[in-house]
Amino acid sequence: MGKFLNPFTDVGFKKLFGQEVNKFLLIEFLNDLLVGEHHVVDISFMNKEIVPEAFAGRVVIFDILCKDTDGSYFIIEMQNQYQDYFFDRGLYYLCRMIGNQGKRGTDWNYQIYPVYGIYFLNFRLPQLVKFRTDVVLSDRENGVVMNNKLRQIYLSLPYFTLEAEDCHADFECWIYLLKHMETLDRMPFEAKKAVFKKLLEVADVENMTPDERECYEESLKAYRDYVNTIATAERISREKGIAEGEAKGKAEGEAEGKRQMAVRMKKEGLPTEMIARCSDLSIEEIEKL
Repeated sequence: MGKFLNPFTDVGFKKLFGQEVNKFLLIEFLNDLLVGEHHVVDISFMNKEIVPEAFAGRVVIFDILCKDTDGSYFIIEMQNQYQDYFFDRGLYYLCRMIGNQGKRGTDWNYQIYPVYGIYFLNFRLPQLVKFRTDVVLSDRENGVVMNNKLRQIYLSLPYFTLEAEDCHADFECWIYLLKHMETLDRMPFEAKKAVFKKLLEVADVENMTPDERECYEESLKAYRDYVNTIATAERISREKGIAEGEAKGKAEGEAEGKRQMAVRMKKEGLPTEMIARCSDLSIEEIEKL
């Protein structure tokens, strides 16, 4: 086990960003993520389970759900593997949070507060080819944002390749620390914001209570088992693909060899029936050569 917890585990991620006692970490992170756009003064964590409108409806559960003092909502998730309809699911979550702002009666004028979906992706998606992708509602022709009430921010961690000495912006330091946290043995940004030192203090495994450490060890084991399962499935799929490719290549090679033999026999004027018996080609195939 490393000196600092793994933020890609369920327990690790929620200890850093989902606890009331450590909410200053999430506030600082959000402000560095949205610098120059939105400033969070304080947040309150909300019930992560949204009850469906109908009894048989789908229950929405988020990793972290919070609201700031200006009324903006934030959904923060850590994703370790691609799922079918991934983008649809994220949009559904945001739309549910927008829909829940509706009020009964005739006095409501449809004013809604912004909803941000922030997704840490610990894998590559074909649709996302850079580290940060911001999705907004904008005019398709000129790119002008038409409504700022729905935002999706995808942080594709495999595309973040900066070394510690290359991280100058505070947001870059956040991502470096999160991505490399489990392998760190010291703070690489001593001259930066004090919050980074606090981040590693919270993440220090030695500072956990026995119960917290037990839960974290179980979460870490589940994460490692999951990673190993995915890696094994990918290896088996890759080996199967190679074997199938080799078999196909061998069959195609044999077929081409027989075709070339038939061509030579035909040039020598041998009977078509004899060529067919020797090459396993049909008479129609031989006549087309």
